Amino acid sequence: MTAKSVIPSPLVMSEVETAIDYYLSEADAATALAFIGALETAYRFIGENPAAGSPRWGHLLELPGLRSWRLKGFPWMAFYVERSDQIDVVRLLHSKRDIPEWMTRDGN
Repeated sequence: MTAKSVIPSPLVMSEVETAIDYYLSEADAATALAFIGALETAYRFIGENPAAGSPRWGHLLELPGLRSWRLKGFPWMAFYVERSDQIDVVRLLHSKRDIPEWMTRDGN
């Protein structure tokens, strides 16, 4: 089976930048790079195994097909939807946030 392309939304790209900026200012460059590595690993995994993510938030929020995957070593979760030809990453949220609240925000 061929892995599907993983496509982060513009909002996700902004959330990634915010997380990297946080790690650069509050930790160090090595931690920021480790975060990027964990994100790349997560994207690769969900591209190869899209059904492995938890459907919990999709059920709770009544968003069919929504799944989540936690980044290893970091308190961040990638929320995504599998399409026929790709994986759309719709949010990247810190796991301590109010997930239902943040899932309804548009990033503004």
